[in-house]
Amino acid sequence: MAPTKPGAATQSPPKRRLTRETVLAKALDVVDADGVDALTMRRLGQELGRDPMGLYRYAENRAALLDGVAELVLDDLSLTPSDPDWKGQLRTLAHDLRLLALRHPNVVPLLVTRPLSTPLGLRPLGTLRPLEQILSLLVEAGFRASDALHVYRAYYGFLYGHILNELQEYIVDPDENEALLRLGLHRLPPKEFPRLRSLAPALAEYDGAEELDQGISILLAGLESQLKRQQDSASK
Repeated sequence: MAPTKPGAATQSPPKRRLTRETVLAKALDVVDADGVDALTMRRLGQELGRDPMGLYRYAENRAALLDGVAELVLDDLSLTPSDPDWKGQLRTLAHDLRLLALRHPNVVPLLVTRPLSTPLGLRPLGTLRPLEQILSLLVEAGFRASDALHVYRAYYGFLYGHILNELQEYIVDPDENEALLRLGLHRLPPKEFPRLRSLAPALAEYDGAEELDQGISILLAGLESQLKRQQDSASK
């Protein structure tokens, strides 16, 4: 190895070129680690080793950054609207969304609340694709467009409700859940709460995947019945 010449400056390795994808990926890392409130341009700049002001070329403000994180996460979901097995598609999507939520629990509140603060047409395209794909899937299956919209709202309302409930089960100390739940339920007055008392073992043994599948089965059975009635009425 040639000796370093006296006075020669030590060159630092070149910084990796930033892209919107790398910025959003690091933003997701911050949210995963410390929650949505921890995500600021200053924190993101520190994580990337860059001047925070330079990050505004990738997200014009913090709101756009949050939208980008939601878009990045939802990009992992996909449907095939032309697939005739619309029930199978919805069931698979439900389980995929549950697993995504378990991987990124700190992002779930963002997915639930961000759409409420942004008009539909101004949301990032990636956050609208699940809506467009489900509407297309259901219309291809025979649902009227207006009915497909009702289905979408009921479907995601159920999914997010289930996910938030499961994350609560997940966050609470799992070693104490069963003992505390059983103890609490068995202190209830027997004549006033006979059903809850009898369900104590089932309530204490929560299986998120199984609960989701049971709920989706109930929802899909109702949708299939609705579609059949609609088709029977149209054929008369």
